[in-house]
Amino acid sequence: MRMSGPLILGIAGSPRRHGNSEQLLDAALAGAGQAGARVSKLVAATHDIRPCQGCNACSLTGECVLRDEMHALYSAIDEADGIIVGSPVFFATVPAVLKIVYDRMQPYWARTHVLKEPPPRRRPGGYVVVRSGGDPYGFVAAQYTTKSVFAVLGLDYIGEVKVAGVDSPSDIGRLHPEGFDLAAELGRNVAFQAAERTADGRSSDEGA
Repeated sequence: MRMSGPLILGIAGSPRRHGNSEQLLDAALAGAGQAGARVSKLVAATHDIRPCQGCNACSLTGECVLRDEMHALYSAIDEADGIIVGSPVFFATVPAVLKIVYDRMQPYWARTHVLKEPPPRRRPGGYVVVRSGGDPYGFVAAQYTTKSVFAVLGLDYIGEVKVAGVDSPSDIGRLHPEGFDLAAELGRNVAFQAAERTADGRSSDEGA
């Protein structure tokens, strides 16, 4: 029986460390911690993860055949009670380091849609995203790419924080400090929903 708060996983998707999106993600995780959650963070750029080969082997076994550090991310994703992703916008979508992680979620899709295994448990998810402001397509492609991955993982997309007009790592604190408060509120909401769902799960187990 779980005796502590829900575990909220943050995934930092920028190739640049401690930039605007990671600062927002840190604020979201701090908010989750204030709400009683346990938090952890994975930085996509610091893991040796190969791109999906499109081999479809996971449609036969439900597992990825590539043996690299993505398997540590799979374990962290499976353990988490809620997930918050942070990223900048690169050419209208997420950066390559995060897109590789997203594409490697194919085994989850294969298990549910090909192998007909039960879908993942429902969990809350949030997204914090920044852009410099020059891309004419805005946030939309990055948001929908992330929502697609959330759907495969069984994550309910409960909210987002979008900040435009930032580039230098100091910009968000200087130009949009309100983004930190919004991110912290998103983190608290993810934590509260995760706590409710894990409590419901305990109640079901105890009544079995």
